[in-house]
Amino acid sequence: MQHLAARHGTVTPDRTISSVDLFGGRREIGIEHHGAYYRLKITRQGKLILNK
Repeated sequence: MQHLAARHGTVTPDRTISSVDLFGGRREIGIEHHGAYYRLKITRQGKLILNK
């Protein structure tokens, strides 16, 4: 499998987490960042959407 950065021509991230591992079978997770709450969702088309 080709590394994400190599496919997109971007800088390699410090850490990569599989969406399967991140979501653990769910379609939505919450992320707290500097006191703000965000929702990360997988759409029906399989794309990711981040909302505040």
